[in-house]
Amino acid sequence: MVEFQASVTDLLSEEPRTGLRPVRHAKSGKSITQSLWLNNNVLTDLRDFNHTVSQLLEHPENLAWIDLSFNDLTSIDPVLTTFFNLSVLYLHGNSIHRLGEVNKLAVLPRLRSLTLHGNPIEEEKGYRQHVLCTLPRITTFDFSGVTKADRTTAEVWRRMNIKPKKVRIKHSAL
Repeated sequence: MVEFQASVTDLLSEEPRTGLRPVRHAKSGKSITQSLWLNNNVLTDLRDFNHTVSQLLEHPENLAWIDLSFNDLTSIDPVLTTFFNLSVLYLHGNSIHRLGEVNKLAVLPRLRSLTLHGNPIEEEKGYRQHVLCTLPRITTFDFSGVTKADRTTAEVWRRMNIKPKKVRIKHSAL
């Protein structure tokens, strides 16, 4: 956890805050952890995120929890979709405006917990249903458990609001 960083690369010059457990380090000096908490900063984008994380963490591919809550992010950066072990992603309290941004996260096979409340997209009609349709494997959304009733409502919403893609058939010339 780092305080008030404006860019991701600022992390390289910061010492992590101490938590309940001491941070372990590899012989290389890099941290050994599966979580990265960058909440309560003023990040506007995730430029150089992969580079920075690979300089800080011994095994960045093992990241399971990323907390980017309470920043100034306006979109969900595709770099987050490169962490296939990600199971918890906190993005609440940012400035994400487009509900379609959530679609990027559908490629994350282990994502189980997501927060987006406190973003402008929360005001969009069908917010919860869209997220649950797009990310059917999540079990916790905005710190609330996802129920069978939520899934049923989301499925009904999907049928009423998402048009199936038209399949175009090529006709070969005879």
